[in-house]
Amino acid sequence: MNKNLVKLSKFVSLVLRHQPEVIGLKLDENGWAEVDRFIELAKQNGKNISISILEEIVETNNKKRFAFNEDKSKIRANQGHSIEVNLDLPPQQPPDQLFHGTATKFIESIRHQGLIAGNRQHVHMSSDETTAIKVGQRHGKPVVLKIKSVAMHQDSFLFFCSENSVWLTDFVPPQYLEFPTE
Repeated sequence: MNKNLVKLSKFVSLVLRHQPEVIGLKLDENGWAEVDRFIELAKQNGKNISISILEEIVETNNKKRFAFNEDKSKIRANQGHSIEVNLDLPPQQPPDQLFHGTATKFIESIRHQGLIAGNRQHVHMSSDETTAIKVGQRHGKPVVLKIKSVAMHQDSFLFFCSENSVWLTDFVPPQYLEFPTE
C-alpha cells in the first residue's frame, strides 16, 4: 500500500471507527455510512477519496478493517469502534482457545482488572497466536494471553465474531486468563 493510501486508510478508520463528526458524517445505528455522502464530506475536508480508492482500501487493508454492503452503497468498519454502534453480530460459540496480544507493561493491571474494552466497545481477541503477537507489538514488548473461552461461554459470557474474524466480548475477568510463565 503506498503512503498516500495508508494516510487515507487511517483517515477512513478515524471517521468510521471513532469520529464521524470530524467531517460532519452520520453513521446509522449499525455503523454504516452512505458511500456517496462519505466521499462528498471527505472532499469538503480536503481528502481526495473516490469509490475506487475506497475499494482499494477495503480490498488491501491487511486487517480487513472495512466492508461494503452488497451493492457498495454503504461502508463501515468491521470492529474497533470507540463510538456506540450495533454491529448486529449474532452471539457465537467461541473456539476452544482465543488469544489476546498486549504489551508486558499492561500485565499487572490485567492481572487485577482482567481485559477491559477501555475506549473501545469490545475486547478484541484472535484465534491464533501470530495475530496476537502482532497486536501486542504495537504497544511495546509483546505478550500473548490465552483466554479460557469455553469456560467463559459456559458461564454465559457472549462472544461475537466480526466480519474480519476478530473475536469480540465485553470483558474478560482475570480468572479466565492464562498468563505466560516468565
